Amino acid sequence: MLLGALGPELSVPVLLVQHLDPRHRTVIAEVLGRRTPLPVKLAEHDERALPGTVYIAPPDRHLLVGADGVLTLSSSARVHFVRPSADLLFESVAGAYGHRAIACVLTGTGRDGAMGVDAVKSRGGTVIAQDPRTAEFSGMPEAAVGTGAVDFVLPLEEIAAIIRGLVEGKRQ
Repeated sequence: MLLGALGPELSVPVLLVQHLDPRHRTVIAEVLGRRTPLPVKLAEHDERALPGTVYIAPPDRHLLVGADGVLTLSSSARVHFVRPSADLLFESVAGAYGHRAIACVLTGTGRDGAMGVDAVKSRGGTVIAQDPRTAEFSGMPEAAVGTGAVDFVLPLEEIAAIIRGLVEGKRQ
């Protein structure tokens, strides 16, 4: 699993959007927390994103990050029929971190994330997409690759090593 392969010494926060049904209690933080040494939690409004922690957008809330690393949750309109939106998260990450931003689009249906990867790339960040041929649902990675903004198209098991290398290289 990608999160587990990032390693316990990860020096940046991980912000994650999963399209969850808000009508059901979510246990994603607990499930993912069993598969990684990193702390995993649902993001909270106005909390500072800490290195080595995984923050998951709560169901039906957009997750954004500011230049100061403070997280914001929003109930603003759905983007491409979804809330939370990877596009909005990626756009905020691009604005907050510029050339140090890393966006990763994994399996999923629809086009969410495609606009956001353009924002990351336009500010000098790095974009990774899961190889659509290896994704359970290829829509999101295919849409991201179709933008021309993707730097790496990789099978899931190769992504963590690239992220670790990028993080170490982008820290300065």
